[in-house]
Amino acid sequence: MRIDALGQGINGRSKAFGTLLVNAFHFLALFVIGGAIMWSAVFAVLGMAVKGHPSIDDILLLFIYLELGAMVGIYFKTNHMPVRFLIYVGITALTRMLIADIQHNHTPNMGIILVSAAILLLAVATLVIRYGSAKFPSSEQGGER
Repeated sequence: MRIDALGQGINGRSKAFGTLLVNAFHFLALFVIGGAIMWSAVFAVLGMAVKGHPSIDDILLLFIYLELGAMVGIYFKTNHMPVRFLIYVGITALTRMLIADIQHNHTPNMGIILVSAAILLLAVATLVIRYGSAKFPSSEQGGER
């Protein structure tokens, strides 16, 4: 009986230590990712300053950094990854690619249709996720996701 109690105590301590290590890793990773986003954004702004003006590509890139920063902030506060923000980043990146392609090539091609269809697909995915989370909300009280 005493050995069982000792085993349970060790098990409880090891779980607590493992949880501490996982949380420490999450916070460290969030700070590193947040710092990398800030670093990239600063260099993008400095590049615009050197160039003398921002282009639409630069502005959309700043929106991508903003969305990534918001994702890190939300994950930091709630410990939940907002999938919608990943989709927003994808939409913004595809829009940036589409605008750059049109500005540089000036020729209509099938790539414009495909990228536009991908943007539409991501927008529909966002709609489905928002509808699903409104219609079937997850439990807030300790339920597993």
